[in-house]
Order: sequence, then structure tokens, then C-alpha cells
Amino acid sequence: MAGHFRNQPPTGSQAFGKFPQFSGIMKPSRFEGEVQNLEVEGIIPDGINGTFYRVMPDPQMVPFIDNDPWFNGDGNISAFRIQNGRCHFKQRYVRTEKFVRERQAQRALLGKYRNKYTDLVEFQVRSTANTNIFYFNGRLLACKEDSPAYAMDPVTLETIGIEDFGGQMPSLTFTAHPKLDPVTNELHCFGYEAKGDGTPDVCYWTVSPDGKVGNISWVVAPAVAMIHDFAVTDNWVLFPLNCLTCDVDRLKTGGEHWQWTPEIPFYLGVMPRHGGNNSNVKWFRGPTAFPGHTANAHETADGKIVFDLPMAKENVFVWWPDKEGNAPDPKSGACRTDLSRYTIDPRSDDLELPTAVILGPDDCEFPRIDDRVSSKKHSTVFYIVMDPALGTDYQAIAHLLGGFAPYNGIGKLDLNTGALVKYSPGRTHIVQEPVFIPRSKDAAEGDGYIMALVNNLSAMVSELHIVDTRDFTQAQAIIYLPMNLRIGLHGNWVDSQDLGLSND
Repeated sequence: MAGHFRNQPPTGSQAFGKFPQFSGIMKPSRFEGEVQNLEVEGIIPDGINGTFYRVMPDPQMVPFIDNDPWFNGDGNISAFRIQNGRCHFKQRYVRTEKFVRERQAQRALLGKYRNKYTDLVEFQVRSTANTNIFYFNGRLLACKEDSPAYAMDPVTLETIGIEDFGGQMPSLTFTAHPKLDPVTNELHCFGYEAKGDGTPDVCYWTVSPDGKVGNISWVVAPAVAMIHDFAVTDNWVLFPLNCLTCDVDRLKTGGEHWQWTPEIPFYLGVMPRHGGNNSNVKWFRGPTAFPGHTANAHETADGKIVFDLPMAKENVFVWWPDKEGNAPDPKSGACRTDLSRYTIDPRSDDLELPTAVILGPDDCEFPRIDDRVSSKKHSTVFYIVMDPALGTDYQAIAHLLGGFAPYNGIGKLDLNTGALVKYSPGRTHIVQEPVFIPRSKDAAEGDGYIMALVNNLSAMVSELHIVDTRDFTQAQAIIYLPMNLRIGLHGNWVDSQDLGLSND
């Protein structure tokens, strides 16, 4: 019964355990507040006026689950408001049901990651809202893919409440990676495990600029597997299934939501964008793999689909091993991800995936494009890289990495020429997901600025680096925070005009 303890609540510690995910740069931040006029080295370009939003899993309470994964922290939203060459910082937790009830109880109540059977109380919406923060129709959407998003005010960061699009949301779950169509301004959405934990159902739908939900399509996936990201083209929707799978019986015995399952192939679902269903979705198959975040997908003149994303041959999420408890050693290079391109004929009856073409030389992740060409042909991809040749002093910072595999630079890859340039933030610095900011509304694709949060391990503080895409070798400006923000997941840039704010 909601509000009543299922089990005897633990007395618990008020200190985070000596685990890597709570140490070094992964030490929880737990800060809410504002810092005006952050220190700036260099000059913030005049054309940058808006807000960079990002979210990190940041537990407000010490978990009662031993060795809890860092993915289970509360969503804490950072907002960097940039205007007239100045930057103001604000940070605030999403007031999820979990957050509010734990603050009232003054202790952790939520159990294991995505396992409701380990909770101390029942939650109506079991969300941490900690994976992405996305702007749509005047609201921020704090997303966690096992539940509906939470809506927030983009200026104050106050939580408005659960976002179900006026009661129209057809799925129990909402992706952490919705896609905004740059032509129609429709929001493309989906949910997996869409009818509840352990269900194979996938639901796709759109939200129009005036808030109407439409184009609802339901399909059944060939496995109850993670679908963290997806892609949309003019005529198709693509669902890459990770080889991490869920089993309800395992959950009921207190086990993990995800288990690496090398027995199944890598499935890539290709469904018509309009009128998709079980009769017209195709599940292409490839060798067991770990698909990363989508860069983009588009269609060619002859009707084929080109799909770019990082791919790994092994389980990148090593904290969720296979049924025998096996997981690769991240230090061995087994978890390497390569930016890969699949070219697929969606009308083919041959469901074996063609071999992917490797697009770049780097171990990379978190690819971003110029969002103005989303679902269209793209020529430039930005991503974070793990490149020892950049000169990072790993010996000096190893003890501060919190068990995290560090990305130490940002790559800019020209897909037309193959030209690759990299930005290195410093010998004791690691990089989080970048975002792209166009130089102007009518600037050419990829002409603008890259912005990324950087952890400076020598000083244990965070920095916001701005790099001009025309000169990718050095920072145009570095914005200094007086604190360290732990590793986050995703974020987005929103221009002041889109927020309805003045640039004056």
C-alpha cells in the first residue's frame, strides 16, 4: 500500500560507501542554488545567447542498496544562462515523487535500479528523471526512459509535474531521447517496456507543436531489451535493441533489471514512420553488440537508410554482467565503441544486417550533429573521444576517476572528406557530452560552436569549454565553476529566442 513500508526500513549510514561511483569526480554534488557571473577566461562569442541545460544522476540520500550503480541517482538539472558575454549558473533537483518522499522521510526509499520489488514503499511513478533534459513547447522535459518525463519551468527550474501531454500519452514509458523534427517541429517519441516492466511492447507517437498526440504505432520487439536511443528519417523509424535484457522473475527475486545476453543477436527494428504495426515492422539481425547513442539517420535517393551510431562488440555497461557474472575489463579496450554506419534497404526480405562501415579511428561516444539537419543527410559529426595521443596524464588522475572510463577530447569528423580534428581540454581534464550551437540561424551545417562540460581533476572543479568549429585546436572561452559536477548523461542548448527571452 502506497506510503507504507514493505520491509523494515534500514537504520542505514549517512555516508556514501567507499565505492568508485561515489568517489573522486563521481562524488555526489547535491548542490542547489545559483552562482552569478561565473569567471570567464577568453571571450564568449556574441552569437551565443541562450541556455545550456544538462542533467546528472546525483543522489540526495545515501542509498540503502549496497554498491548502487551511479545511474540510480536523482536528476539534478544544471542551467548555464549565457547572455552578452556573461554566464550565470543555476542548479535544481527535479521534484519527482521519489525525491519528495525521500526528503520527507529523510532517508532513501527507492531500491535497486529499475526494480520496484526492492523498494521500501510503493511509488505511483518510479522515476529519477536523471537521463536527459529536453526543451519542447515552452517546457523542459526531464526524461528517464522507464517512466513519463517530468515538466520543468525553463527559467526557474521549478518542477511543474508529470508530463503526460494532457492525458494523451499512450505508453507507460517515455524515451530519454525524443527527436524534434526541424521542419515540422513535431516531437517524435517512443517508449519500450511500454506496458510495464518486462513487456516486449514498443510504442511510437508524435506530439504536434500545438500539443496533440498522434501517429500512435504499437509493435512487439523480438526481445525485452534496452532501446536507449532511436532514429527517425522522412519515412522510417529505427529501433536499435541492446543485448541487455530484462526478466521479471529475476526482478522478483531482487535481481538486476538488466543482464547482458550474448545469446541474442543485435536487432535493429525498421518501422514505417506513418502507420507502423507488427505486420510492417522488420527486425534486422546482426552479431551480438552494444549500440550506442544515435548520431543521425537519413534516406538516400534510391530509398535506402543510412544510420550512424557508435557500436561496441562487448558489454559497455560492465556493472550488469551476463548470467555467469562475466563482464569485460574496461581497461582492456574490450568496451571500445566505433562510429559505425549501416546502409539498409528497408524493403529487403533479407533480414541479415549488412556489415557496418567504421567512419572514424576513435574510441568514441555521445555523437552530436547540427540538429537543423536531423533526419536529413548530415556531413559533420562531433563526439567525445578516448585518445591517449592527446597527452592526458592518466597516472596523475587515475585515482580520481571514480572507476569511470574517461573521454579526454572532442572530435570533429567531416564525413565527406574524412578529415578529423580534435580538441584537447588539458592533460588532467576529461570531457562530457558536447552540444552544437549554430553560428547564426542561416549558418552552414556544422558552422558554429561546440560547448561541453569538462572535469578538471587537478583542481577538482568543473569548467564549461566553448570551441569554435572553424578553429578546433583551442578554446574560444572557458567558464569556471567553483565546484565539481559529477559525470552527467545528456543535455541540450536552447537559444534565447526559442525560450522567449530577450538577447538584450
